[in-house]
Amino acid sequence: MKLAILGTGFISRFYAESLVAQRRKDELVMVCGRDKERVKQFATDYNIPHYTTDLKEAVSHPEVELVIIGTANYVHLEAVLACAAAKKHVICTKPLGRNAHEALQMLKAVDAAGITGGYLEDLCYTPKFLKSLAAIKGGSIGEVIWAKSRETHPGPHSDWFWDKEKAGGGAMIDLGCHCIEISRNFIGKDIRPVEVMCWADTRMHPIDAEDNAVALVKYANGAIGQFEVSWSFRGGMDLRDEVMGTEGTIWANNFLRTGFEMFSTGKGVNYVAEKAESSSGWLFPVGDEVHELGYNHMFTDMFDSIEKGTQPAETFYDGYIVNAILDAAYKSAKSKQWESVIIEDWRGSNEVKQPHAFASYDENYYLIKEEILPSGEKKTIVKHKQTGSIEKR
Repeated sequence: MKLAILGTGFISRFYAESLVAQRRKDELVMVCGRDKERVKQFATDYNIPHYTTDLKEAVSHPEVELVIIGTANYVHLEAVLACAAAKKHVICTKPLGRNAHEALQMLKAVDAAGITGGYLEDLCYTPKFLKSLAAIKGGSIGEVIWAKSRETHPGPHSDWFWDKEKAGGGAMIDLGCHCIEISRNFIGKDIRPVEVMCWADTRMHPIDAEDNAVALVKYANGAIGQFEVSWSFRGGMDLRDEVMGTEGTIWANNFLRTGFEMFSTGKGVNYVAEKAESSSGWLFPVGDEVHELGYNHMFTDMFDSIEKGTQPAETFYDGYIVNAILDAAYKSAKSKQWESVIIEDWRGSNEVKQPHAFASYDENYYLIKEEILPSGEKKTIVKHKQTGSIEKR
């Protein structure tokens, strides 16, 4: 597949590293950026034959079959509309829009053009995430009742991230979008998010946007998604997921403390890992960031889906739902109350929470808990189905 990439910054280089690695058959043929010298250097670095500073020229180039958007958030809408006009498949970095209104415009545009809109949510393609999701879908932990995702680090690389208008927000729009989509996958994308309760504040930086936030997302089946995000966390990038089900639990540490540790006095100039704050002392390198962060699996899914005429695991619709949840989170952060998630185009189930089927101990009692005490005694706690009395066996 012949590819154009829009943007020459940090994320676009991550994408390019993935696309040119391991002798992939897909080929970058065009790159577009705002700065002529930077875009020329990008083209040289990755052996890309065509480069330009004109977005429409890049999208409409006759060799280009698919466009990868790696630009700043405020350019996404313009870029997607250009792709739709040119009838070119498009895959876009997260978040899809600065808000749900922008995201819905993009979703409608790709739907009307009959092209694929893929949502580049890399953290839903990491090896640990894919293994966790397969286990959940296989019933290994039962019904998911709580999913928690955390992403914290010392702050983003580019200046526009820190501009509330250009980015659409702060740490929540930057990091919370990852966490929300991770939880949606674990809980079930078909289950409607209904309400959000959020705390957000600007604790450390002289900016208008939030640099720390915590939120709860309530789903129609009673499940809770939780996210913790920060641009103030010191010590690198912390990516962790936890999932609690009726039959089990998953803990996943995707970055920072993953079993690879190294000590250095600081001699040398070796790169450690994304968002690492130091090159001395005890360090936590990442063996293959492109792989560990899911880029390889993500692009394979996107390209395979387009070739087969199917939808990828992460679509523009998913990006729209994430933006709708974030809109409610921002509203809740101001109101200090639960706020409804407004979804104009819901395509999932409309079922609401059903009464839970409690486990029976026998025909007269529900089972609450069984455990072995340090003494070796087995204790069983039950509840009478008729009287409601709680008893020990």
